[in-house]
Amino acid sequence: MNQNLQTILDFIQQSKHLSEDEKATLTKAAKDADKALTISEFKLVRTEKVKRTTAILLEETIEELEHKRKAIEDSNNALQKSLKELKATQSQLIQSEKMASLGELTAGIAHEIQNPLNFVNNFSEVSKELLEEMQEELEEGNLEDVKEIANDVIQNLEKILHHGQRADGIVKGMLMHSRSNSGEKESVDINNLVDEYLRLAYHGLRSKDKSFNAKLETNYDDSIKTVNVVPQDIGRVVLNLITNAFYAVNEKNLLQETQGDKYEPTVSVATNTMKNNIEISVKDNGNGIPQKALDKIFQPFFTTKPTGQGTGLGLSLSYDIVKAHNGELKVETKEGQGTKFIIKIPII
Repeated sequence: MNQNLQTILDFIQQSKHLSEDEKATLTKAAKDADKALTISEFKLVRTEKVKRTTAILLEETIEELEHKRKAIEDSNNALQKSLKELKATQSQLIQSEKMASLGELTAGIAHEIQNPLNFVNNFSEVSKELLEEMQEELEEGNLEDVKEIANDVIQNLEKILHHGQRADGIVKGMLMHSRSNSGEKESVDINNLVDEYLRLAYHGLRSKDKSFNAKLETNYDDSIKTVNVVPQDIGRVVLNLITNAFYAVNEKNLLQETQGDKYEPTVSVATNTMKNNIEISVKDNGNGIPQKALDKIFQPFFTTKPTGQGTGLGLSLSYDIVKAHNGELKVETKEGQGTKFIIKIPII
C-alpha cells in the first residue's frame, strides 16, 4: 500500500473518537484509494512504455522515410538523366534519318546532273567545231554559210543554257534539302517538287541496286500552281513515302520471282485539288501493311523492315511534318494488294 495511505489507515485504526462503523468505512475508502492509485501508477508506467516505444518507432519511421526520400530523389535524378540522354539520342536519330534521306538522294542527284552535263559538253564541242568552220567560211567570204553556221551555234548555245540551268536547278534542290531548315514557308510548285523527288529517289535506288526496276505512273493536277510550304520538310515526306513504296514493290517482286509468278512493280504518284486542300498521293502495288501493324506505323521507332534497314522514324517524322503544316497524313492499304499514302495540306 502507498506509504501515505498506510499512515492514514493506521491513524484511523488507532483513533478513539471513531466508531467501528466509521473506522470500517474510512478503512474501505483508504483501501479503494490505494487500489485506484495502484491502477493509475500501472497505467502511467504502461503509458510511459508506450511513449518510449512510440518514440523509437517514430524515429525509425522517420529514418526509413528519409532513406526512401533519398532513394526517390536518386531515382528522379537518374530518370532526368535518362530522359536527357534519350532526348539527345532521339535528336541524333532524327538527324541521322535526315542525313539518310540526303544519302538516298546523292546517287539520284549524280545521275540527274550527269545528263545535262553530257549535253553541255557535247553541244560545247559541236559549237567549237562550228565556230572553227565559221572562221574558214569567213576567210573564203562565204557569208551565207557563215549565217547558217551562226544560227546553228545560237541554237546550240540555247541548248547549253537550258541544260546548264537544269543542272543548276538540281544543285539548288540538293542544297535546299541539305541546308539547315529555317522552318520558313515558301511558295513552291508542288508538281515540280514531287516529280523531282520521284526521279531522284528512283535513280538513287537504281544506282545502288541495278536489278531494281519499277513502272512509274504520274498524274499531276495542272490546276495546282504554287503552295506555301516548307519545301525541305515536304520534300522529305515525299521522299520517304516514295522510298517506302519502292521498298514494298521490290520486296514483293523478289518473292514473286522465287514463286515464278508474273508481277509488274508499279508506283503511282499523283497530285490533286480537293476544295481548300491539295493532296499528294503515293501508291504501290506491294504486299500492303498487315492489320496488326497498321495502328503502329506512325509511332516513333516502329518499323516492319528487317533490323538495320529502317530506324522506324521515317513515317513518324513525316506525320509530324504534315501535322505542322495543319495537314493530315492518311494511309489506305489492303494486304496482298498494296498501299496508298495521302498527304493533305491546306492551300491557305
